[in-house]
This record gives sequence, structure tokens and C-alpha cells, in this order.
Amino acid sequence: MPIAMYPGSFDPVTRGHLDIIKRSSRMFDKVIVAVLVNSAKKPLFTVEERVAMLRECCKDIPNVEVDSFNGLTVSFAKQKHATVMVRGLRAVTDFENEIQLAHTNFAMAPGIETVFLATAIKWSYLSSTIVREAAHYGQDVSKFVPANVETALIAKREAGEL
Repeated sequence: MPIAMYPGSFDPVTRGHLDIIKRSSRMFDKVIVAVLVNSAKKPLFTVEERVAMLRECCKDIPNVEVDSFNGLTVSFAKQKHATVMVRGLRAVTDFENEIQLAHTNFAMAPGIETVFLATAIKWSYLSSTIVREAAHYGQDVSKFVPANVETALIAKREAGEL
């Protein structure tokens, strides 16, 4: 089976992201969770923190590798010999942007296909933005993120960084 890559900012990783990671790990020999270094955004967590959180979350999934990259997603996919790009869809509103990205990626790298996975219904409303907002106001986010991510969010809030 092909190597798949699941790219994203994961700022922070949510249970919705983990659902996509676990499901794709059953479909492919190897899944590379690729943390994007986006210079246009000011993330809450550093790329190193996001990679560490993801590695902790995925430590029991043997065919998942976590790495980070800067630049075009398709360039990193080629570097990693990935032939499939995994993208999660929460709602029809995600589809418009994701299909545009998929077509652009395919135009730049015809050997890389995009596979869309519908997010599990119980996570369809969830986003990293919502989690950061809830954590900022001191809400319990344990149902949205793994324990290590919740701890990191609390630490950011207490440090005045959230």
C-alpha cells in the first residue's frame, strides 16, 4: 500500500485530527503526519511543541510518523515518497477549499492523489480555533483534546500566552 501524508498546522491537535490519523493508519502502510511551518500565521504552539504533542498522541500507532516541513506540501510529500495526501472534511464548507487545493496539488505533482475522509460526526464541529478559544476562557477542553494537549493549553493560559 502507498505512503500517505496528513498535513496540517495542528495548533493544537484535536480528537478530530486523531480520528483521521487513526483511520488513515488502517488504510495505508505508513502515514506521515506533517506539521506545517506557516510563516504567514502566528501559531500558539511552536512547531517543536506541536510535533512533540502529536508524537505523544500517536506513540501507540506503529505506522505513524510525525515530522514538520516548511514550503509546499507537495514538495514535502515527494521528499517523503508519499503518493497519497489525506484530508479531513468536517462540512461541505471545507470541501470547496480542499478540492481547490487537491486540484492544485495534482497539477503540480500528478503522482500524488488526495483522499478525503469525512470527520466522524461527533467531531464535525471541532476545530483547533474553537479549542484555543475555549481554553483561553478557562473552559474544560478535555473532551476535545488528549490529556497532554490539555495540559499544554493550561500552561499557555497560565503563562498569559493564550
